Amino acid sequence: MDSTPLPRPNTFAGLSLILDRVAERRDETAWVNAQAASADARYILLDALGETYLQHDRETLRWLDAREREDLLGDLKASLLGFADERPHFMLSVDDSDRAAALETQLGARRAGLRDAGLHLPADEAGLFAYAKGLAHWQRETQFCARCGAPLVLVAAGHRAQCTNTGCGRLHFPRTDAAIIVLVEHEGACLLGRQAGWPEGRYSTLAGFVEPGEALEDAVRREVAEESGVVVGDVHYHSSQPWPLPASLMVGFFAKAISPAIRLRDDELEDARWFTPQQIVDGLADGSFLPSPPLSVSYRLLSHWLHLRAGLDLDTLSKEARQARKTTAQR
Repeated sequence: MDSTPLPRPNTFAGLSLILDRVAERRDETAWVNAQAASADARYILLDALGETYLQHDRETLRWLDAREREDLLGDLKASLLGFADERPHFMLSVDDSDRAAALETQLGARRAGLRDAGLHLPADEAGLFAYAKGLAHWQRETQFCARCGAPLVLVAAGHRAQCTNTGCGRLHFPRTDAAIIVLVEHEGACLLGRQAGWPEGRYSTLAGFVEPGEALEDAVRREVAEESGVVVGDVHYHSSQPWPLPASLMVGFFAKAISPAIRLRDDELEDARWFTPQQIVDGLADGSFLPSPPLSVSYRLLSHWLHLRAGLDLDTLSKEARQARKTTAQR
């Protein structure tokens, strides 16, 4: 598979280009508190569902400053995300639903989830939202020690949880579940599948979680075989995407099929089939084919493959198809 670089990073990826997580200073409590009280501090606010607050009239985050945090949220504990544009960035999580609703009015803001906001926010803000959502989910789900059952307390600026039982004291770290997602190719066609509950016509690349003791490439071969019966040989890394919905890292691959015979095996898929570039073009045009949402690495895998194999631009094809159907409906 051609290694031509991606034209742009996957959604939520590339955060390291603008953010220094300053992980080495998370245990310096006095320093972290000083940054939190700084006039330069910025706070992203999340509710219990992991939704954040956007500017009411535009697609940007509604950041809080240190004064707003103090006035509206008092001593609500903040988690340090890092430094961007030489400013400390923090996350606040408001679990009380009434309080979260009242903040919409107080901030002149509206709430949105990561799936809805991810494609419309500036890339740096989308990445920060994803980071904050993943951290907040882990904090919310990790409140008792897995070893002894005692309550946990957040330490290291929100990035570790420590058991309060002095006889245990175990540290718990944020969890990320690795999952593979792969575009399999055979003789100029790519393998796509669909689940029963998806919108009509939607097909996506195959995906699944990595199991214990399993290399990523082996997970690709196993998942493709389990879901579709297709036997995969060569596997090559493509790109990755943080996917805090709620706690995954999607690791994308291109792969070659040895045996293209499809036999659905584990009931994960309603259908799986091979698509040529022309079949995708025709399906987009007549509405019988719907790709994954552009937010996902699945969309990017298909987009890159179409560009490599046929010089086609999936964004353009999708836009033209939508416009054609809209024009037809208006006649």
